[in-house]
Amino acid sequence: MAAADLQGKYQKLAQEYSKLRAQNQVLKKGVVDEQANSAALKEQLKMKDQSLRKLQQEMDSLTFRNLQLAKRVELLQDELALSELRGKKNKKSGESSSQLSQEQKSVFDEDLQKKIEENERLHIQFFEADEQHKHMEAELRSRLETLETEAAQHQAVVDGLTRKYMETIEKLQSDKAKLEVKSQTLEKEAKDCRLRTEECQLQLNNLHEDLSSRLEESLSIISEKVPFNDTRFSQYNALNVPLHNRRHQLKMREIAGQALAFIQDLVTALLNFHTYTEQRVQIFPIDSAIDTISPLNQKFSQYLHENASYVRPLEEGMLRLFESITEDTVTVLETTVQLKTFSEHLTCYVSFLRKILPYQLKSLEEECESSVCTSALRARNLELYSDVKKMTAVFEKLQTYIALLALPSTKPDGLLRASYNSVLTHIATVLQEFHDVMKDISMHYSQKATIEHELPTATQKLITTNDCILSSVVALTNGAGKIASFFSSNVDYFIASLSYGPKAAGGFISPLSAECMLQYKQKAAAYMKSLKKVQQSLEKIAKLEQEKEHWMLEAQLAKIKLEKENQRMADKVKNASGAQRVQNTQENPVLVNATIQDQEESADKAWQEPIQSNSLVPDVESHEDLIKNHYMARIVELTSQLQLADSKSVHFHAECRALSKRLSLAEKSKDSLNEEMKVASQNISRLQDELTTTKRSYEDQLSMMSDHLCSMNETLSKQREEIDTLKMSSKGNSKKNKSR
Repeated sequence: MAAADLQGKYQKLAQEYSKLRAQNQVLKKGVVDEQANSAALKEQLKMKDQSLRKLQQEMDSLTFRNLQLAKRVELLQDELALSELRGKKNKKSGESSSQLSQEQKSVFDEDLQKKIEENERLHIQFFEADEQHKHMEAELRSRLETLETEAAQHQAVVDGLTRKYMETIEKLQSDKAKLEVKSQTLEKEAKDCRLRTEECQLQLNNLHEDLSSRLEESLSIISEKVPFNDTRFSQYNALNVPLHNRRHQLKMREIAGQALAFIQDLVTALLNFHTYTEQRVQIFPIDSAIDTISPLNQKFSQYLHENASYVRPLEEGMLRLFESITEDTVTVLETTVQLKTFSEHLTCYVSFLRKILPYQLKSLEEECESSVCTSALRARNLELYSDVKKMTAVFEKLQTYIALLALPSTKPDGLLRASYNSVLTHIATVLQEFHDVMKDISMHYSQKATIEHELPTATQKLITTNDCILSSVVALTNGAGKIASFFSSNVDYFIASLSYGPKAAGGFISPLSAECMLQYKQKAAAYMKSLKKVQQSLEKIAKLEQEKEHWMLEAQLAKIKLEKENQRMADKVKNASGAQRVQNTQENPVLVNATIQDQEESADKAWQEPIQSNSLVPDVESHEDLIKNHYMARIVELTSQLQLADSKSVHFHAECRALSKRLSLAEKSKDSLNEEMKVASQNISRLQDELTTTKRSYEDQLSMMSDHLCSMNETLSKQREEIDTLKMSSKGNSKKNKSR
């Protein structure tokens, strides 16, 4: 009931507001007319003032000129009076002396004229002679200078030619000597070449015989051992792993990253366009806060509210396609399975555009039928009517060609390889058409918004919504232009990359063969990694063997040095004992025999008991034993370290295998968690979009209702003030009439 009463009050207020608005229009028109008349009178008054000031200035200037002329006349009159007085005084004395002065003056003038003419003639002759002399002197000097320069040039030329001839003669002589030496060397080389030619001919014959025997042996082995040639048949050749082109993969990933960025911008622009279009349907031509909109616009708004569920999957599909292109994969149409997902999402969005197209066209027709629609606005609506149809048709074409490109990864028989180039070229053309259509929509909608802003019924909410729609359309136009230029610049590379595939073949013949090839590629990569590990292990073993040999050689060298040192010490001991024996013989010859016997016994004891002797031999032997023990301990230590390194390498290899298994399991769990997180984030984003759209719609409705109430209160207060002023004016008029 409260809502019904409130609605009834709103209707009554709206009726009163329409009546007061009509009265206000009449009053405004009268005020405008009076203001125009007042402005015209003010302009006339201003022109009259200007003409009056101009005439006053002219009057002042004429008065000043008259005063000047009057003063000038007075001065001339005074001068005339003075000249008359002077003429009367000098008239008598001048008559007598005038005759004599005239005759003398004429004689003097004639003599002076003759002198002047003669002097002038002499000056002319002197000047001409001087000029002629100077001219002749200058000519002779210039001629002398030219002759001197020519002589110097001729002498320089003669000297240069002489020098050149001498240099040429010397050069020819040296060239002659060089050519003679060269001819001798060439003769020697020719002899050597003949000998080499004979040797090469013999080697060629031997190689020919060897290769012929090897060819026969290879052919026999192939015929006996090889069951078939897999490159002969395209079905088998498609399973061969092609050469890995890392540059191609990096380029394709870079292109996919650029395409993902453009699609993200396009998705954002499409979301804004559909959302702001939904808001516009709610407020124009009928504001949903004031009155109920038509069922057609209600249904249209309901469909537009679902735009996020159709637009956002485009970005997700492109993101999956970008993630599927890595450095280790082979990117061709037969292996890009995620392109099918993007094509399906694009098909869903095109079906959404088809669903909203009739409602959008009917909504434009409803705007044209409204009372506030002018002829210019109706023309813009008709242009947008045609543009919306073109936009949907362009998206349908684009969806068709994208679906054709996705066929090689799912149904190889659906599209021939010969048609790949044509499909890519048509996609570039359709993207350019999409850019042209968006430019037309942007231009026509800008004109439409300008006309709607000038309408008397245009609200601030409508102006803001039109600006938002226009900004989203501009963003769509820019995004479409970037995508069209990007695809056109890379279409040649796409066409050239279609031939990438197995060796000696035109490409993959089916998605199944491409998938098998990728599996073989992964196995080959794993096998190469294992070979690399084995190679590293073999290199490490070889390095350890080299170290072992090195230390064995060191031990042998130490042993040889030890033997030499022992021999040297023994020789030294013998020499020392011999010298002592000779000295004792010289001092006491009688005791020679006894001393010799004692020394021999002591020497025997020294050799038999080296440790208990007080001579030099025990020290030497102990030193040798220390060195020997040290090297033996070092060899034992190195052997134990080698065994420890072997055991550690085996243990490390086992740990690496276990860690690789754990890493593979962790990556699998990470992928599953990432998928779950993506699904959760998609749900969260969808819920957030729904929440924001509902919150925005409620806030817009509340703000529109509050703005409407405020505007109605303001208009009511203004109308009350106008009524009071009219009442006061009517009372004043009635009082004046009574007083009259």
